[in-house]
Amino acid sequence: MATLTHDTIAPTVAPRLGSGLAFALVASASFGLSGSLGRGLMDLGWTAGAATLVRVAIAAAVLLIPGIIALRGRWELVRRSWATIVAYGAFAVAGAQLFYFMAVQHLPVSVALLIEYLAPVVVVLFMWLRHGHRPTRLTLGGAGIAFAGLVLLLDVLGGGEISIVGILWALGAMVGASVYFILSGDDSNGLPPLTLAAGGMLSALAILSIAALAGVLPVTFATGTVEFVPFAAPWWAVVLVLGIVTASVSYVAGIAANRRLGSRLGSFVALTEVLAAALFAWFLLGQVPGPMQIGGALLVVAGVVVVKLGERPAETPLESLLEPPAVSDPPAPVAV
Repeated sequence: MATLTHDTIAPTVAPRLGSGLAFALVASASFGLSGSLGRGLMDLGWTAGAATLVRVAIAAAVLLIPGIIALRGRWELVRRSWATIVAYGAFAVAGAQLFYFMAVQHLPVSVALLIEYLAPVVVVLFMWLRHGHRPTRLTLGGAGIAFAGLVLLLDVLGGGEISIVGILWALGAMVGASVYFILSGDDSNGLPPLTLAAGGMLSALAILSIAALAGVLPVTFATGTVEFVPFAAPWWAVVLVLGIVTASVSYVAGIAANRRLGSRLGSFVALTEVLAAALFAWFLLGQVPGPMQIGGALLVVAGVVVVKLGERPAETPLESLLEPPAVSDPPAPVAV
C-alpha cells in the first residue's frame, strides 16, 4: 500500500472537514428547533405520539423519491442492510424523537436535550463492551464531570422539584441518540445518506403507525393557533416546519456530517445543538435557565468534551479523517 504524504492528503481532507462541519451545524440548528415546536403543539393539545408520527410521516414523504434516486438502482444495498435501516428507524428516529418529545412535556427543552446529549458517554461504553476499547482515565474523569453537571442542571442540591418521569424519557432519548451516532457514522454499508434517512423514516413510520393502531401509542391531534412568546402560528405551518426542517433536513445533514467527521468528532460537534435548542426555547417559549442550570449545563458539555478527548482511537480529529477505510467483504447487517 502506498504511503500518503501531507502534500496529497491536505487538499482532500480540508474540504471533507469543512463540509462535514457545515453539515453538522445545519443539523444542529434544525434538530435544536424541534423541541420548541413540539412543545408548542403539545400545549395546543397534541400528544407526543401525534407530533412524532406526523413529523416522521412528512419527512418520509419528502425523502422517499430523493432516497430512491440516490440509490441509483443498487437495491442490493438495501437488501443487505435491512437490519441497519430498521434499527436506525426504531432507535435513531422513532425512539429518539418520541422519547425527547415525551421528556419536554416534563422538563425544559434545554434540560431534556442535555440529558439526551450524554449519548457520547454511552457510545464510549458501547465501544468498551462491544469492541474492548477500554476507556482511559481522562474518559472516566469526563464522565464524572458530566454527572456532576447533571446534578446541578436538575437542581438536586438546591431542593428543586425533579421530574423522574421526564428524566427517564430523556434517558430513553439518550439511547436513541447513541444509536444515531453509531449507525450514521458507519459508511461501510454503502448506503447513501439520503437513502439511509429515507429508509429510517419509513421504518419509523411503520413502527409508530402499528403502535398507534394497536392503542399502545396515544395519538391526539388538535387544530388552531400555536402560541409562542413572540408570535402565533397556525398549527399546519408548525407541523410543516417540524417535518421538513427538523426531520428531513436535520437527519440528512446529520448523516452526511457524521460520515465526513466520524461518529466521534460528529457527536462532539453536535453539542452545538444544545446551544441552538436553548436559544430557540428562550426565544419561542420564554424558557430562561437559571444560574445553577447554566453552570450545570457548562459542566455537562465540558464533561462530554473530556470524554471525547479521552477516547483511545485516533488521537486527533485530523487522524480520524486521514485513517483510510478498511477494504473488506460486503458488510453484515449491523446489530444493535
